[in-house]
Amino acid sequence: MAEISIISPLILFTTFLAFPLLLFLLTINLKKTLNNLFPPNSTKIPRAYPIIGSFFSILANQRRRVQWIAEVINSTGNLTFVLHRPLGYVQVFTANPSNVEHMLKTHFHVYQKGEISKRALADLMGQGIFNTDGPTWKFQRQLASYEFNMRSLRKFVEIVVDTELTERLVPILAAAAAGGGGGGVLDLQDILQRFAFDNICKIAFGYDPEYLLPCLPEAKFAVAFEESVRISSERFNSIVPLFWKIKRILNVGSEKKLREVVGEVREFARKMIREKKEEIGEKPKSSVDSLDLLSRFLTSGHSDENFITDIVISFILAGRDTTSAALSWFFWLAFKHPRVEEEIVREVFTAAKCETPVYDEVKEMVYTHASLCETMRLYPPVPVDTKAATQDDVLPDGTPVKKGTRVSYHPYAMGRVEKVWGADWRLFRPERWLDRDAVTGKYTFVGKDPFTYPVFQAGPRVCLGKEMAFLQMKRVVAGVLRRFTVVPATGEAFQPVYTADLTSKMMGGFPVRIVERPAADDTT
Repeated sequence: MAEISIISPLILFTTFLAFPLLLFLLTINLKKTLNNLFPPNSTKIPRAYPIIGSFFSILANQRRRVQWIAEVINSTGNLTFVLHRPLGYVQVFTANPSNVEHMLKTHFHVYQKGEISKRALADLMGQGIFNTDGPTWKFQRQLASYEFNMRSLRKFVEIVVDTELTERLVPILAAAAAGGGGGGVLDLQDILQRFAFDNICKIAFGYDPEYLLPCLPEAKFAVAFEESVRISSERFNSIVPLFWKIKRILNVGSEKKLREVVGEVREFARKMIREKKEEIGEKPKSSVDSLDLLSRFLTSGHSDENFITDIVISFILAGRDTTSAALSWFFWLAFKHPRVEEEIVREVFTAAKCETPVYDEVKEMVYTHASLCETMRLYPPVPVDTKAATQDDVLPDGTPVKKGTRVSYHPYAMGRVEKVWGADWRLFRPERWLDRDAVTGKYTFVGKDPFTYPVFQAGPRVCLGKEMAFLQMKRVVAGVLRRFTVVPATGEAFQPVYTADLTSKMMGGFPVRIVERPAADDTT
């Protein structure tokens, strides 16, 4: 039996080596030729060949995958195209709102996570809420929904976010502004990730990781988490999934690294769970309303530590990377559009003068809300979401879908559809989300159809944390812009590159200088 267990991987490896090896050699030796034959900026539907599909076009655009797919989608008449992957796999990409509604609502039962997605993300996310379907998903969603009632949202913004803002984020920015030469340079993307990480751990798990401290500690967990997400995303978007599967069997390369960093991430989560179990055991029985999310799951009758660990990791991913990504792009866009920034600052100071509770103050920041929506239209935190058909189907635009086919709706592309957003879709214009009263001049927010703007998903899987995310982002915007101006370290020359793993970010971070806002600004 021992010999069989050793030989089996070798047989598997030998059997499937030829095709991946050929592709690897082509990648190395013909890169220049491929770029000439399959230009990386081509917006045409990629040509497909027997066996290898559109491998060459996919390879040529690998570094700008999200942008390329968006350009191809928007070049089609029905905002949908079929991408042929190697070995006969096909994937449908769409930015058609009718198709999105079909997937996320009317035929929700047909479009599930799918086995390809589940296998690719299983080591990191297990059976967490973002990687499962059916009863397991329903159970997690139902328990989590208790955490997003009005009382919890008030507590979140008035205690958790405000404390993190006033005691950690603002002092760090103030210290940077006081530095020599116009202020020290900070990676604002990293700062905002730390801020969001502390917040999600506090509100969801009742735990303070103290990741946003003046010394900006190098947290082992955060580094391991980032690497886990990156490698898992590479699996998910792999041109030839056979590559990572072979490496996993042999425990080499990126798969060996993934096993190591996922182990660190899961150990961090388990430690948090054990500490919470001890805390629950020591305290008298709490009312349901006083429990944090982790306590709810632990007291729900589920004692499987691996399952609870999956849940913890899923909520860290959702709470850490999405709001920080949106805020990074927001502060850059605000700098690039001084008129918009002035309007936001005016709204911030007007709201502050009303002397209402923080929760009510941020709820009234309509122009800021519109600016955040406009930011996420252009730079969505999750640029693509993928489902798999559980049966043969036909999309509303006539695209046939075979059972097992992956179908992806593309928020990044959807924010660039001229028929929806107008000829000025490239412009950052918060007013497209607003109506202004001709007499009072007061703005009213006008939302969009969630199937036209599915940044927070839609249908039964619509994001539970949408309201919480907006409250957090608006409070950060108010707290920062009330005192500071955020300036890219290289000024107008800074041009961030949009990239994405499971969530989006600025490639290489967002280096900024922090400048104190003149006191006179509070009279605007």
